[in-house]
Amino acid sequence: MPLLALGLNHQTAPVALRERVAVADADLGRALAALRAMPGVEEAAVLSTCNRTEIYARVADVADDTVGRWLAEHHGVDAHRLEPYLYRHHDAAAVRHLFRVATGLDSLVLGEPQILGQVKQAWAAARDAHALKTPLDRLFQQCFTVSKRVRTDTRIGAHPVSVAYAAVRLAQQVFARLDQATVLLVGAGDTIELAARHLVDARVRRLLVANRTLEHAQTLAQRFGGYALPLADLDRHLAEADIVISATASRDPVLTSAQVGQALAARRRRPMFLLDLAVPRDIETGVAALDDVYLYTVDDLDRVIEDNRRSRREAADQAEAIIELQVGHYMAWWQARDRNDALKRLRAQGEAQRVEALAVARDRMAQGQDPQAVMEWLAHRLTSRLLHAPSAALRDAALRGDTDLLRAAERLYDLDDKDDDDARPAA
Repeated sequence: MPLLALGLNHQTAPVALRERVAVADADLGRALAALRAMPGVEEAAVLSTCNRTEIYARVADVADDTVGRWLAEHHGVDAHRLEPYLYRHHDAAAVRHLFRVATGLDSLVLGEPQILGQVKQAWAAARDAHALKTPLDRLFQQCFTVSKRVRTDTRIGAHPVSVAYAAVRLAQQVFARLDQATVLLVGAGDTIELAARHLVDARVRRLLVANRTLEHAQTLAQRFGGYALPLADLDRHLAEADIVISATASRDPVLTSAQVGQALAARRRRPMFLLDLAVPRDIETGVAALDDVYLYTVDDLDRVIEDNRRSRREAADQAEAIIELQVGHYMAWWQARDRNDALKRLRAQGEAQRVEALAVARDRMAQGQDPQAVMEWLAHRLTSRLLHAPSAALRDAALRGDTDLLRAAERLYDLDDKDDDDARPAA
């Protein structure tokens, strides 16, 4: 069964489509169970982040399109509409793609480190759902080793840059003096924590942290010297914010046009900078139409990130060389596994025939048949059974003139005409 990597990301699909097919953490177990139940899907893992939704699977040849259809149907998206945005990689290309994703080479921010943690979470979720077997499990574990080596042997991770860092850089370009700005962070996950760290490094004047679970907001606010508030109090404090950075896991917007409009009125039209890092989006798209509002999404970070891409290009080339070598290692194991599988099947077939013939022989002896005759029958039965398929194949090869198969059989069964000549009596 071939390996398949199928998905869409920030390079192939707009955020409006990416958010449609994002798989929430709470839905991941159910999604994996449904995917594994599809005909021809032997094992699978789902990676879903703000910038990508990808499926890594081992599938039958006839099931290649099944995975894409499942992705569309599971999210209620028309398959024909989704298809142009999907990419597919098979076997070595699928392995290479996962290694590039895990090392940050395929990220919006080249070399960003957060993606490795997200890949590990996808692997852990697939294991918990019993959706992995040895080939994919080994692939993910090897990708973690590759990522570690890339981080150690290249400077791809020097001065780590993340989407959160790029967001703060963009905020600095809009508000030259962060030491005079109030920033409201909505959410309490890794992206918001990274944003808080970069904001503190930039000496932001005041930091507010809003989250649905107040305790999580308090933990984050205490760590960075900010003020925590429940998401329900967002309206009361929104007008205080010069900059809003939002990254929650909500399936519905947490900031509406009406809320932002009221905040602008309270601010006497002083401009607000809003950056939505969530997929699905946290901020209603209509907010962008309001005067004195600057709304950006993750798709708007390209300009900020381009500087990062240029500075890390040499390190990326070194990382690609490491990845190429490791792809070769995995595929060598994969091909050896296929050969071992054939050997296992051959041995299992021979063992089944031995067990069957032995059972009949014992039954005959229990019925009082002559042991010598039973032994003769058993030897003949096993010889006939074991040689039937190769004999038929060799007869067919001889009729077709398939000399390659005939020579391979001679090597496989250690047949040598010289031995036959030596065995003949001298004239």
